[in-house]
Amino acid sequence: MPVRSTPSALPAARADAVLFDMDGLLIDSEPLWTVAEIELAEHLGGAWSEQIKARIVGTRLDRAVEAILECYDVPRSPADIATAMTFLLDRMVELFDTDLPLMPGARELLDGVRALGVPTALVSSSYRVLVDAALPWLAPIRFDATVAGDDVRHGKPSPEPYLVASRRLGVDPGRCVVVEDAMSGVLSGEAAGATVVAVPWAAPIEATPTRPVVPALTSISAEWLVAPLSRAWDS
Repeated sequence: MPVRSTPSALPAARADAVLFDMDGLLIDSEPLWTVAEIELAEHLGGAWSEQIKARIVGTRLDRAVEAILECYDVPRSPADIATAMTFLLDRMVELFDTDLPLMPGARELLDGVRALGVPTALVSSSYRVLVDAALPWLAPIRFDATVAGDDVRHGKPSPEPYLVASRRLGVDPGRCVVVEDAMSGVLSGEAAGATVVAVPWAAPIEATPTRPVVPALTSISAEWLVAPLSRAWDS
C-alpha cells in the first residue's frame, strides 16, 4: 500500500488551473441530500441506508437515481427516473435556499488560489439548477468557469467533465489540479490527465505516488495546492 502523501512531500511546480468538485468538498450538502434521499426512499416504500449512499456518492443524478430505484426494486423506466429526479431536485433547491453550509476551509482555500492568480473552475455532478442555487453561497467570482452534471453527456468517472472545464478555461488538462472527495471524481480527473488531490468524505480513497490524500481542506494551503506532485511537470 502506498505511503500516505502529505503536503510536505510535494515538490514546487505551478498549476495552470485548479478544478474543484462541489458537493462534500466545498459545500456541506451531503446531509441535505440525505434528507431528500430519505424522503424519496419513504415515497418509494423503503428505508434509506448508508450502503445505498456509498454506492451513489459522487455520481451524476440520473445514474444515482437509477441505482436508487434498482435498490428498491421499483420500475425504472425513463419516466420513472425523470419523476424521481424531479422529486430530488425540487427538494434540494428548497433546502439549498434555506441554508447551505460551506465545508471548513473552503472559502479560504478558494480565495487563496485566486490571490495567487491561478484560474479556478467548479466541476460538479449536480445538475445546473443546483449548481446555480449553490453559487450565491460560494460567490461566483471565485470561479472562472462552472460545469454541471447536465452540461456533459458523460458524467464522472468519465473524464468529460474535467476536459470540458479545462477547455472552458483554455488550459491543458495535464496542467490542472483537481480536488475531489469521491472516488468517481478522482477517476474522472485522473482520466482527464490532471493531478488529483483527494479529500475523502463518504468513503476512503487510497493514496498513490501521484495522488495525495489529505484529511480536510483546512490541512492544505493554496500555495501547496498549486504545486502538485507530477513527474511530467518535473521534466
